[in-house]
Amino acid sequence: MKLHPLASALFLVFGLFLAPLPSMADGLPDLGEAAQAEFSPATERRIGESVMHEIRRDPAWLGDAEIHSYLNRLGTRLSAQSQENRQDFEFFALRDPTLNAFALPGGYIGVHSGLILAAASESELASVLAHEISHVTQRHLARLMNKSGQGQVTSLLALAVAILAARSSPDLAVGAAMAGQGAAIQNQLNYSRDFEREADRIGLGLLEHSGYDIRGMSSFFERLQKFGRLYENNAPGYLRTHPLTTERLADLGNRIQGRPYKQVADSLDFQLVRAKLRAQEGTARDAVLDFETRLKDRSFASSEVAMRYGLSQAHLRGDNIAAADRELEKIRRLKAVSPMIETLAAQLRLKHKDATGAAAILRTAQRQFPQERAIAYALVESLLEAGLAQEAIKVTEEELLAYGSDARMHELQAKTYAKLGKRLQQHRAQAEAYALRAQLSAALEQLELAQKAGDGNFYEQSQVDARVRELKRQIAEEARQARQK
Repeated sequence: MKLHPLASALFLVFGLFLAPLPSMADGLPDLGEAAQAEFSPATERRIGESVMHEIRRDPAWLGDAEIHSYLNRLGTRLSAQSQENRQDFEFFALRDPTLNAFALPGGYIGVHSGLILAAASESELASVLAHEISHVTQRHLARLMNKSGQGQVTSLLALAVAILAARSSPDLAVGAAMAGQGAAIQNQLNYSRDFEREADRIGLGLLEHSGYDIRGMSSFFERLQKFGRLYENNAPGYLRTHPLTTERLADLGNRIQGRPYKQVADSLDFQLVRAKLRAQEGTARDAVLDFETRLKDRSFASSEVAMRYGLSQAHLRGDNIAAADRELEKIRRLKAVSPMIETLAAQLRLKHKDATGAAAILRTAQRQFPQERAIAYALVESLLEAGLAQEAIKVTEEELLAYGSDARMHELQAKTYAKLGKRLQQHRAQAEAYALRAQLSAALEQLELAQKAGDGNFYEQSQVDARVRELKRQIAEEARQARQK
């Protein structure tokens, strides 16, 4: 099993260089405010965003809004239970069959599609996210910087850039990580047990307080360990960056022992996400045969709804729209309720060249699921397809009032303004999308184009001018801070 080059690079950057310091947990001291003084959350966020800029451009990036939304709902439910170091998180998926997940500086947590499919229950998947959240909330990177010195921030960034640039060559990426770092890596391994134990302990608490089955963590880790023993030379990537020892498993078992058993049913959306990912594996025909066989033999742990949803997605992928429609009708008869079913229905209407019908489905779905971002995105796209750009602008304005930091909605707003021929507003909206992704120079370029557009009123032009001044100050301040490091 071979790691994706980009993922390998990230695991090396954040896994090999995170030498954990002793924590307050289990009688170990906590660095507390000292860590924050040495390495601020804002600095962590900037490093994480610089790496995310590369990840979003990689072919492995799984930009599926529904999977992204599901992971963020699950992750938010877990992170909301943290009583310390509250911060924003972003959860995302990479299309990669290997079993892995990782935390980046600043609260960015990635999950491989292979790990989502390997999780036997939603509690197992939640346990992995809880573990990664704990790496972030315990500020392990800040604690490493406090030990190694602030100068390592620069070397960490330089290493990340070098490895990401070499992602097309895994051997080169590994070589870049190892060059001159042998002693540092060996030193890191001396701390890894305490580091992982702390993340296990905190993560277990998040899992329990979120209402999931805490046994999901031990069952998932035990299965990973067995898998690693069977395939010693190709152990799951998760074991490479999260060393799993007998002692660690025993510690988990001791914490869980004696706790009341709690059976937790998987959510329908967990089952649908897995079905959607499975429908995208192999060829479309292979996926269809897989779901048809499972339905015929009743050989599936998920609900019939999820299996038929996956089959409909597989037919849609193979452009067999009539067959996809038939499966959707069967799902409707099962009275299942999920935003993912509604977006599938809208997709099928679009395949029938019925953008107006798709928009009608999504308007109703938005009232039913007002916080579902994937529905909002699909609604704007359907309205544009139906030639209803003015209504689409109204939707983007309403959505951005509620979720102002949604970069994708700003991009859709820019696309909509372009349809309407409003160039100043188009560039202004695109600038906000770039700014939210920490691409400040690109944002400034867009605002300068907006200044030259010549189609805005005095009020709009003044807003653009003010934003230009604000961004220039921000860019200058970041340059000044970089020179001081």
